[in-house]
Amino acid sequence: MNNQKQQKPTLTGQRFKTRKRDEKERFDPTQFQESIVQGLNQTGTDLEAVAKFLDSSGAKLDYRRYAETLFDILVAGGMLAPGGALSDDMTRTNFCLFTAQEDVKTMKAYAQVFNKLIRRYKYLEKGFEEEIKKLLLFLKGFSESERNKLAMLTGILLANGSLPASILSSLFNDNLVKEGVSPAFAVKLFKSWINEKDINSVAASLRKVGMDNRLMELFPVNKRSYDHFSKYFTDAGLKELSDFARNQQSLGARKELQKELQEQMSQGVSFKEIIAYGKEEMKKSSISEQMMIGIMWTSVMSSVEWNKKEELVTEQAIKHLKQHSPLLKAFTTQDLSELSLLLKVQEYCYDNIHFMKAFQKIVLLLYKVDVLSEEAVLKWYTEAHLAKGKSVFLEQMKKFVEWLKNAEEESESEEETD
Repeated sequence: MNNQKQQKPTLTGQRFKTRKRDEKERFDPTQFQESIVQGLNQTGTDLEAVAKFLDSSGAKLDYRRYAETLFDILVAGGMLAPGGALSDDMTRTNFCLFTAQEDVKTMKAYAQVFNKLIRRYKYLEKGFEEEIKKLLLFLKGFSESERNKLAMLTGILLANGSLPASILSSLFNDNLVKEGVSPAFAVKLFKSWINEKDINSVAASLRKVGMDNRLMELFPVNKRSYDHFSKYFTDAGLKELSDFARNQQSLGARKELQKELQEQMSQGVSFKEIIAYGKEEMKKSSISEQMMIGIMWTSVMSSVEWNKKEELVTEQAIKHLKQHSPLLKAFTTQDLSELSLLLKVQEYCYDNIHFMKAFQKIVLLLYKVDVLSEEAVLKWYTEAHLAKGKSVFLEQMKKFVEWLKNAEEESESEEETD
């Protein structure tokens, strides 16, 4: 056995087959681009055929991986280089958004192509949003006609909710703003949006993403005034947008005013000074008395920490409002202002559940200290109240209103006797 030659160990390797999903595929959009371009060349200007082609191609082509390439081709006819020029070494098509007819009907048809594609392949939604943001940054690289088509399409897509208004942040780019590209593009975009829906749709979408106060940023810093904004967009036929911006400016001024009034109250500034300041701001910012009484009410009610117990908060509210009643009286010199205050009280008591039972006592106090008149209370009760908490508040006010009516009848009968 010792004479037997010992077998030397040998090194042998075992080959493992790499699974396909573990292999990192090289990013190469060339073949993808050729397939899309070929399909678009075959379908031509028939946008329904384009939509069908894109729908079926998603099963064979990697839309997820090449989303940017796909959208570049649909918009510009080929892949875009930084700045917005078409890449020279790539295949391209003449059937795309930028070569289409510059009219609303055609742009609506293109919007349908994008809508159908994104509804079918939901994962493209984010990629499409990023594509539009990129295209807006590339505006200087496009011709005027190409910008107009992109503006019209974007307006339609914003109107039907296919894009969030946050994409407009690209228009605040310094270079685009400085050269006047942003406001000119915005004119076309907002016209398209408002024609498709209305200014309320624009306002709601801008508010949703916190952009309702940023429209001034379409202009350079030295031109960011309401007067310049208003003239530019009114002259371009967009008075609705100018009015919206004015309302936003007014809203901002009202918020600042309310904050300042609240601050003055907490610092113990005299009522005489607060009233004088309020009246001065009304003139300066063109704020009506009906608007001012709402601001003053909010300031008065926000200047104190309220008790969380319902049974204690009413007593606290009556004491606080009695003390601050001169502030409310100074801004209820008109019938409409009294009614505005009543509606504010109703809204406040409804929105703050601890105050639900305090409504009648607050109104009674304001009547006793001559902030509210009998006529205003009766008008509110019979026809001018809000729907919020209507049944609860009308029930609370029933006896007081009956007393007012009886007092009025007695007064009338005494006058007749005299």
